[in-house]
Amino acid sequence: MTLYVSEGNPHSLKVLAANEMTRVKCDIKYVNHDERVVPFLSRPTVPALRLSSGNYLFSANAICQYLFTLGGLEPSDATNQWLEWEGTELQPAVTLALHLAALQGKRAEAARSLQKHLSYLDQRLAKRGAPYVTSEVMTVADVVLWGALYPFLSDATLLPGGLQAVTGWFERVGGHAACKAAAQSILKGGGLSTLKPYLQRQPPPRQRSERPASNEPEGENAEHTMTEKEIQADVEIWSKGLSACPKPKEIQHPILPREGERNVLITSALPYVNNVPHLGNIIGCVLSADVFARFCRLRGLTTLFVCGTDEYGTATENKAAEEGVSPREICDKYHTVHANIYRWFNISFDYFGRTTTPRQTEIAQDIFGRLLERDFLLPDTVEQLRCEHCDRFLADRFVEGICPFCCYEEARGDQCDKCGKLINAVELKNPQCKMCKQTPVVKSSKHLFLDLPKLESRLETWLEKSVGTGDWTPNARFITRTWIRDGLKPRCITRDLKWGTPVPHPDFSDKVFYVWFDAPIGYLSITANYTDQWEKWWKNPEQVQLYNFMAKDNVPFHSVVFPCSLLGAEDNYTLVSHLIATEYLNYEDTKFSKSRGVGVFGDMAMDTGIPTDIWRFYLLFVRPEGQDSTFSWADMALKNNSELLNNLGNFINRSGMFVCKFFEGQVPAMVLEEEDRRLLALTAWELRQYTQLMEKVRIRDALKCILNISRHGNQYIQVNEPWKKIKGGERDRQDRWHTPSLQRTGTVTGVAVNLACLLSVMLQPYMPTVSATIQEQLHAPPHCNTLSGKFVCMLPAGHRIGTISPLFQKLEADQIEALRKRFGGQQKATNVKPADEAKPAAPALAPGLIPETAGKADPQRAKQLTEEVAQQGERVRTLKAQKAEKSVIGAEVAKLLDLKKQLVLAEGKNPEPPVTKGKKK
Repeated sequence: MTLYVSEGNPHSLKVLAANEMTRVKCDIKYVNHDERVVPFLSRPTVPALRLSSGNYLFSANAICQYLFTLGGLEPSDATNQWLEWEGTELQPAVTLALHLAALQGKRAEAARSLQKHLSYLDQRLAKRGAPYVTSEVMTVADVVLWGALYPFLSDATLLPGGLQAVTGWFERVGGHAACKAAAQSILKGGGLSTLKPYLQRQPPPRQRSERPASNEPEGENAEHTMTEKEIQADVEIWSKGLSACPKPKEIQHPILPREGERNVLITSALPYVNNVPHLGNIIGCVLSADVFARFCRLRGLTTLFVCGTDEYGTATENKAAEEGVSPREICDKYHTVHANIYRWFNISFDYFGRTTTPRQTEIAQDIFGRLLERDFLLPDTVEQLRCEHCDRFLADRFVEGICPFCCYEEARGDQCDKCGKLINAVELKNPQCKMCKQTPVVKSSKHLFLDLPKLESRLETWLEKSVGTGDWTPNARFITRTWIRDGLKPRCITRDLKWGTPVPHPDFSDKVFYVWFDAPIGYLSITANYTDQWEKWWKNPEQVQLYNFMAKDNVPFHSVVFPCSLLGAEDNYTLVSHLIATEYLNYEDTKFSKSRGVGVFGDMAMDTGIPTDIWRFYLLFVRPEGQDSTFSWADMALKNNSELLNNLGNFINRSGMFVCKFFEGQVPAMVLEEEDRRLLALTAWELRQYTQLMEKVRIRDALKCILNISRHGNQYIQVNEPWKKIKGGERDRQDRWHTPSLQRTGTVTGVAVNLACLLSVMLQPYMPTVSATIQEQLHAPPHCNTLSGKFVCMLPAGHRIGTISPLFQKLEADQIEALRKRFGGQQKATNVKPADEAKPAAPALAPGLIPETAGKADPQRAKQLTEEVAQQGERVRTLKAQKAEKSVIGAEVAKLLDLKKQLVLAEGKNPEPPVTKGKKK
């Protein structure tokens, strides 16, 4: 890699310090301010980092983040918030202050312009009481902030008084050898005068409107300021209509890569066949992948989306034994269950297959043979856990115990869900067989291992390119780097089972492949079952971009183990370009559990009476992109009733109804005024934001662009009040298309219904059924279903629309409360207990009587309920602050009152107030 910097460039200061601190190997090249380093940019941009792949990073903060990531120091959420604040709030203020002080000599004014931001930083540092902005150690945020503020804080005459916390922090960071060296190299010990040559070549900064300094991102209602030039360009594009957009590409099967085009291969982590997927599984893998696949098709990209059930392994054997059938029969049964669930959720697989096929055996054994020939497999004798009671060696996932690394008490035999580290089952403390709860014994068995250390250098080279040029989520990068940093170890690829792909080796003929060697090969075999030309996808890295979707616990197998298998096979396999991993979705602040009856599973969602697209919308709205998120029934009702019913549905319904009611179902002529032009440009900007976010697979954030457009549309209608303007022309029916008030009504109606048509296209990846319904009602032309990034007039004057009807229904409080109770775990009370545990049922209480336990305090239960009351109280306050529906608030208040009643009982008090006689008032 080559890092280009220039002397006297304040942005070069931070990247050079980051490079020195992380010790990432880079060639440092000093260039002139006018030198165009990045060939495809129209103006000189330094600093810039040229990656070994030939691509460039030319944002100083992005370069710093990348260097820290390569150094194994992955940014946290708090770090990212500071970087966002530096880029959006501090940096514009610093740029203005530099121009004032260095070029205009207005030092006092420059200091005042930074006062607000420095005070904010000082308050945050003082409040934390830590030596650095996010933790006890320096992070990329400290380096970036230090580099931005260095020209001012290093000059005592410019430093405002009373900033003890900032001063101490600046001295600590600046005292680091890396920062000292960077300051000397870039500024040569000089002050602001050193920056003059650089600043004189930069465009003058804009004065920014005042808003409080904060590390919070701008609210989703913050409106983008459009220039007249942008508005004019967007209006010209709008006027061209659909002729300015490419026609949708017709899909013909089998879908194969096309020479010279962008070809996208999408996989969703293969669900294990005997587990019914819950909502967290669905959003983490198949639903997220489906949204992106639909988006790619709208973009006209050659797209193949494959998935299937992972069917080999001990879990299948045990489930078959439990149900008294063969493993094949259990796979057939549950494969159908999965297929039906995904069909109901409208997942648009091009092919949904399975791993128990001859193609799987053929391809897996071929990869194995190539690894064996190239000496990447090692035989070794290992100690395994064997359950004598069940008379079998235990697969890793059928052993639980205490994690040897973090002491988590429910770690599995292959991986700890808490710390994420991989585990050998024999390392667990106090192991238990999950089937019978007996303690297994350790016995020896001979197995084959993939020699990961021997493949490590190849993996590192590939990772640098893939992570550097692709869109890997931060958690995927962090988990992968942690694995590499800790050092790779040989990984066992065989198991003592019967149900699996046979190992084609005479010394191991009684064994099968371990599921995590075998299962990812399922992506290849499923594609091979879809088309005999599967190698055009899987042995074509130059022309195919591979996107893997999964939850974070699957990352190491997709970023290390599987790539090593393919790299070692040396057969030009397509490796992952973009690894998209979600965090976890929790259920009402707890975990999904089929056995405890907690949470909604795929087969249950069908029976709730809530349409598929509402489930899709809410799961995507709370998609756990940067951190764990929670499914909440109250929040689901709130989002349905506010975002869908009152915002999106209201706008689309009104737009269509105005056409039917005022213009006899025909889109009127539009004579654009300044307000209309601005709305078109603002919508075009939101569309571009949506496209950019979707390209980066920021699915949740892109959804907000859709809701923003409908919000803008509702405001537009509300301000213009077309239902009032139409009355002004009722007296002159002959001239109704030319009366000024009618003309204005026509323009507002025509623009609004075109916004509705655009929304139908943008909604398609998220809510395909709703999208189709809108287009059916609007009689939208089929060739509107394309996303070129341009907002054009799709429904011209004279276009006739169909019958308009409501898109969404309100979710009532009693309906939601019933569902919350149904899936809240009450089912576990109906489980039949063993005879020795059975107790007589408590007699029913007469109305108004208090249980005998009312006078017996339970301090532990009371403590737990006190916390729950506080949490529920906060939830009620939040809903009130958001001005939620009264019915939703009422349901949550009822829960709060019930919890308070339980708390009173746990404290040994009477929950009912004493009955007193008195006069009625």
